[in-house]
Amino acid sequence: MSSNTAGIMAVASSTVATPTTTTAATATNAGGQQPIMEMFTTTMASIKETMRTLITNPTTTSTITTTTSTATTTTTSTAAFLPSTSKASISVSSSAQPDQLNVADLSSSLQHFGWVDYCVFVLMLIICAFIGFYFGFIEKKQKNQKRSATEHRRGSEALDYLVGGRKMKVFPVSLSLVASFVSGISLLGTSTEIYVYGTQYAFILITLALSGVISWYVFLPVFCNLQLTSTYEYFERRFSRRMRLFGAVLFNVKTLLWLPIAVYVPALTLSQVSGLNLHTIAPMVIIICTFYTTVGGIRGVVWTDVIQSFVMFGSIILLIIKGTIDIGGFGVLWQRNWEGGRLKFPELTLDPTVRMGILPVFVGGTFFKLQNTSINQPTIQRFMSLPSLKKIKQTLWTFSIGLTLLYSLCIYVGLLAYATFYDCDPMATGLAHSRDQLVPVLVMNVLGQFPGMPGIFVSGVFSAALSSLSTYLNSLAAVVLEDFIRPFCKEEISERTTAIVMRSVVVICGLSSIGLVYVVEQLGMVLQLSATLQSIVYGPMLGIFTVGMLMPWLNEKSVLSGSIVSFLCMAWICINAQIANVTGAFRHSKLPVSVEGCDYEFDMTKYLNSTSEYLPSQGSSIYHVSFLLYTGLGAVLVMLASNVASLFFGLNDISKLDGKLLAPFMAKLMKKYQYAEVKERENFVLK
Repeated sequence: MSSNTAGIMAVASSTVATPTTTTAATATNAGGQQPIMEMFTTTMASIKETMRTLITNPTTTSTITTTTSTATTTTTSTAAFLPSTSKASISVSSSAQPDQLNVADLSSSLQHFGWVDYCVFVLMLIICAFIGFYFGFIEKKQKNQKRSATEHRRGSEALDYLVGGRKMKVFPVSLSLVASFVSGISLLGTSTEIYVYGTQYAFILITLALSGVISWYVFLPVFCNLQLTSTYEYFERRFSRRMRLFGAVLFNVKTLLWLPIAVYVPALTLSQVSGLNLHTIAPMVIIICTFYTTVGGIRGVVWTDVIQSFVMFGSIILLIIKGTIDIGGFGVLWQRNWEGGRLKFPELTLDPTVRMGILPVFVGGTFFKLQNTSINQPTIQRFMSLPSLKKIKQTLWTFSIGLTLLYSLCIYVGLLAYATFYDCDPMATGLAHSRDQLVPVLVMNVLGQFPGMPGIFVSGVFSAALSSLSTYLNSLAAVVLEDFIRPFCKEEISERTTAIVMRSVVVICGLSSIGLVYVVEQLGMVLQLSATLQSIVYGPMLGIFTVGMLMPWLNEKSVLSGSIVSFLCMAWICINAQIANVTGAFRHSKLPVSVEGCDYEFDMTKYLNSTSEYLPSQGSSIYHVSFLLYTGLGAVLVMLASNVASLFFGLNDISKLDGKLLAPFMAKLMKKYQYAEVKERENFVLK
C-alpha cells in the first residue's frame, strides 16, 4: 500500500473511532461511575480530536487526488499499487470513491512494455528468422556444393526437410522435444492450474516416468525398426490404406484446430503487458513462424527450438528468483500456499468425476502423457531424425528430465503467483481479464520495474508457442506429403514438386489459423480446452496403435469399427463437457481467494459474483468425468469395441503378420506360440 493510501486509512480509522469513545463515555456516566470532571475532560478530548480530523482531512484527500492523477497519466512502479498485507483497506476497496486509484488505471499502469522490452522481443524473432534463413539457403547451398551428382538420390529433399537426413544430434533434438512439448499453453496454463486448483496437477510429473518406460518398451522400437516418416504409414502396413487415411485425417483436423490455441496464448500475454491489440499480435506471430518453418525445414525448427528452450528456462528462473525474494523467501511462499489450501494431494477416491482424484491423475495422466511421447507425429518425427536406436534412447531420457524440470518450474510459478496475490486476487478484481492473464500480471508485478525483463519473459512465452507451432506445421507437411499425395501418385514425384508441396502446406496451414484465433478466445480456460481437443483425436489414436502392436488377433475391419465408435463417443463427451464448462452448467469447485489486501478500487459485485465459482455444481453425466481421463477413455473404447467387433468380422491370421509390426515382447511371445504350434503338429504326425 502506498504511503498516501495508508494516510487516508489512518484518518478513516480515527474518524470512526471518535464516536465510539464518546458513546462509551456517555454510557459510563449514565451509570454514575465516573466523576463529572473526568467526564468533562474526556468529552473535550473527543471534541478536540474530531476538530483535528476535520481540519486535516481535506489536505489528505487533496494529496491522494494528486497522487492518483499522477499514477494514471505517467508510468509508475507497479509495486506501489499491487497487493499489500494490510487488511484495513477492504473498506476502501469496496467503495466507489472518486479519488481512489481504480482497477482500470492500475491495469493501464501495468502496461509499460518499454522500448528495451520491444528490442529484446524483436531480437528473439530476428534470431529465429535468421536460423530458418541459414538452414534454408546458406547451409543448404553449402551442402549441395559438397555433394557429387550421384549423391542427389531421389527422396533426399523430403528426407532432409522432414527428418534432417536422419543425422540429427541428441542434445538439440532433446531440447527441441522439450520446447515443442511445453507450448505457451502449458507454460501459462500449468501455473494458472496450480493457482486456481492447487498442486494436485503437479503429481502428473510422476506419469512422465511411467509413460517414458511404456514408450521405450512398446512403441518406439516399432517406429525405429520401420524407419517411418509419417506414423500413420504404420496403419497401412498393419491394417489397410483406409486406416492410414483415417488416422491422417484425424491428425490434420486436430492440428488445424489446435494451432490457433497455441498462437492465442502468447498473443494474450503480450497484449496484457504492452496494451497492443491481441488480433494485431497473432498474425505477426504466425507469419514469422511460418517463414522460418517454410524455409528451414526440420533443422531450422530444431535449432530455433534450442534457442527458444534457453529463453524459456532463463525467463522462468529469473521470474522465480526475483519473485521469491520480493515476498520474503521460500518459507513465506510455502506458508501462504499452505494456509491458502494450495498444497494438496490428489483426492483419495476412484470417482472419475473428481477432477484431480487418484484415478485421473495417475491412470489418466499416464495415458495423457503417453500419447504425446509415444504416438504423436511431431515427437516420432524428431526421434526418427536420429541415426540409431541408442541415440533415440539417450534422447528419450534427456527429454524426460528436461521436461520434468520445466514443468516443475511452471508449478513453482503457480505457487509464487498465489503467494504474491494471496490477499488480492487479480481475477476477482478484474485486473486480469481472464485466468490465462494471471501470469502476465505477475510478471509485470515482479519484473515490470526493470527495463527489458518483461521482454525476456514474453520472449520465453513466445518461444514456447513458436516451437510448438513450427513443429506442428512441419509435421503437417510430412503427413500431407506421405499420406495424401505419394500413395496416390502413379509415378514418383520430382524433388522440385516435393519441395513445393511441403512448403505450400506449411504456408497454407499457418495462415489459415489466423482467423480461428477469434474463436479460441471465447472457449474458456486454455489448458483444459487444449487437453479436450487433443483427447477427441489422440484417445482413439492411442487405442489404434495399442491394438496394432499388442493385439495381433484383431483385423482391419474390427479396428476401424472400434475406432469410429471411440471417436464419435469422445467427440460427444468432450464437446458437451466444454459446453458445460463455458456455460457454467457444470463446474469443478475452485479454491477460494481473498481481496482483503487490495489497495485499489474495483467492482465489489464482480468479486461477490465470482465466489459462486468456488461452489461445485452437481452432476453425474459421463461428460462430467475429469478431462485427464479423456485420452485413456478413448483408447480403452477402441480396444473394447474392436474386440467386440471381432465377433462379427472374425480374427486375424497371426501366422501371416510381420513381427516388426508388433511390440518386441509381443513378437517374442508370438514366435514362441508359433514354434509350440509347429512342434505339436510334428508330434501329431509322428504319432
